[in-house]
Amino acid sequence: MYPVLFEVFGFPISSFGVMVALGFILGGWLAADSFERAGLRREAAWDVLTWCLIGGLLGAKLWYVGEFMARNPAASILDVGGPLFSRAGLTWYGGLIGGIAFGAIGARRLGIPLKAGFDAAAPTLALGQAIGRIGCFLVGDDYGARSDAPWAVAFPQGLPPTIDEQTGEVFAVHPTMLYESGWLLLGTLWLALRRGRSPFLFGEYLMIQGAGRLVIESWRINPAVVGPLTNAQLVALGCVATGAVGWLFWRRRTRDVAPAPTP
Repeated sequence: MYPVLFEVFGFPISSFGVMVALGFILGGWLAADSFERAGLRREAAWDVLTWCLIGGLLGAKLWYVGEFMARNPAASILDVGGPLFSRAGLTWYGGLIGGIAFGAIGARRLGIPLKAGFDAAAPTLALGQAIGRIGCFLVGDDYGARSDAPWAVAFPQGLPPTIDEQTGEVFAVHPTMLYESGWLLLGTLWLALRRGRSPFLFGEYLMIQGAGRLVIESWRINPAVVGPLTNAQLVALGCVATGAVGWLFWRRRTRDVAPAPTP
């Protein structure tokens, strides 16, 4: 793992931050192409993506802080190394909700129709998350349960370290962040090929994102909150349901407004 790649004037440059920047750059290029295909201004893609990035990071961090404080009510948010300033702690569902909310605000301020804007941004969201998950791997954050699989990875300096507190043994875990990254890269390819063909491409993104997280969560160690389901799985089910309902709605609406064939 490489949590810090190098320093600039004593300021550490984290691998996660570099991957977020790379995701923004590559995602911006893909978003600009998607916006142009949809008849929208290429330049607007970078503006909407910036709104999504800010909202995603803010939502991911605030959701983590809220969960941390609920489990540790005596802790202080402002402590150095605490939940607010730790390099750990970005929840995907908080990031998803924040990114969607801020993206909608940005699109509205720019005069971009919400559906067209979100459809155009769908492949970019999948790509940005895929690259961001590689950043999680590099800093040893958000990994899964113990595993003896040949591809399992140990994070002795992870967040937290994969070290048994009683024996001091370093153990390996499922690199679930790479599982999710691989799934989302495949999703990016699918969404890119579906541009201009799908009645609601953003709905397909929600279904892909939700289905992947629903399965991958089974290799993670988050506590169940409703039956066997974790918080992440509940949000994932919501994403799948919302995406499916939206897709069916727009498919029917598209068929209803389609011009009648010329005799």
